[in-house]
Amino acid sequence: MANAPEDSTDKTLEDVFYPADRVPFVEWDEFTGAKPTVVLTGVVTLLAFVTGLSNLSQTPLLLDGPLTAVIDLPLAAVRFGGVLFAFVLGIVTVGLQRRKRLAWRVATVVLLGLGLLPLATFQPTDIPLLVLTLVTYPLLVRNRHRFDQSLGLSPIQIASLSAIFGVVLYGTVGAYGLRGQFLELDSWGDAVYYVVVTIATVGYGDITPMTAEARWFSLSIILFGTGAFTVAVGALIGPAIESRMATAFGVMTASELTLLEDHVVVLGYGDVTASLLDELTDEREVVVVTPDEDTVASLQDEDVNLLTGDPTDEAVLRDARVGTASGVVVGSDDDARDVLGVIAVKNVNPEVRTVAAATAEKHVEKFRAVGADEVINPRSIGGRLLGQSVLGRGSTESLLDGVGTEDDRSDTDAPD
Repeated sequence: MANAPEDSTDKTLEDVFYPADRVPFVEWDEFTGAKPTVVLTGVVTLLAFVTGLSNLSQTPLLLDGPLTAVIDLPLAAVRFGGVLFAFVLGIVTVGLQRRKRLAWRVATVVLLGLGLLPLATFQPTDIPLLVLTLVTYPLLVRNRHRFDQSLGLSPIQIASLSAIFGVVLYGTVGAYGLRGQFLELDSWGDAVYYVVVTIATVGYGDITPMTAEARWFSLSIILFGTGAFTVAVGALIGPAIESRMATAFGVMTASELTLLEDHVVVLGYGDVTASLLDELTDEREVVVVTPDEDTVASLQDEDVNLLTGDPTDEAVLRDARVGTASGVVVGSDDDARDVLGVIAVKNVNPEVRTVAAATAEKHVEKFRAVGADEVINPRSIGGRLLGQSVLGRGSTESLLDGVGTEDDRSDTDAPD
């Protein structure tokens, strides 16, 4: 291509044929971001389960893949591996959806192991799983910085998991130590198996305590195990049930907002924000943060995400993903609260574009002072529109093009 024209008189041609800004043909982040990564991980989970069922149904299962020439893999591990990996990936996918760092780390390890299974069997049904795993893993690595949330377990959840682990450890060591007093219990594997089926109250009867001491020990495993398991179910499943109930009432919890990117956060709800939502929801995802339960109830039928909380609380703003938002609108009917909201937004993400609606013109400068990028005074704009319209200077639609923000107005009125 010839060099760009250098004559200043050809500036128009230069802008047309040699634009400085390149418009991407495809927005690649829509296909390679966090959301596609989570979706692909879920699809890999489903394929792993189907492939695992296929391996379980084959008798015998032939290990003819290229990996078997290098590593001697146990047949049982290959046969059951697909289903086991699928169950682990199912839990990991939920963690990835909530941006958990631990889930990302587990996913990177599990996907590597899952990729080895098709190379061991190399069945025609394994090829889709292999291809999709090879596609998902680079995306997982590429988006590692987006899965940055800590596990965030409560003290009762940590205590519950620790109790289950302690009971299993106690039961395994004790059963192996008393193995001479049990029928058919000879190894560490037998001890683990006995503890699990005892805690689960299955009791196949293949391993049986033969002495009073062994029976009392088995009884202690039942009591400790069922107690720890019951507490763990309440501590771990309870928050999930609460989350589902909140969603049923039209309110998204913080964990369900974690995959939002390039969205608009609206702090508060007032006279202005009602029409604002009609303007935004067709183009962007919107999160409305408000402490008013009546407002939440009235917005349940709107196509917006709702987060109940104080718009001036920085923790709530982090839950609303202000750090990844494309913009923030502060628009309740309380200017004092809105000023605090602007300060909180800038503390969480100083770079995000923040637009404030001032109900009183005297508060415009206060919004600018605390960092609002743009300030709108709806009443002032409405008054100017009414004045120009009554003088017959055009329709309301045409007049809107000539009415600027408070920033534009101040720039126009400023002396030369």
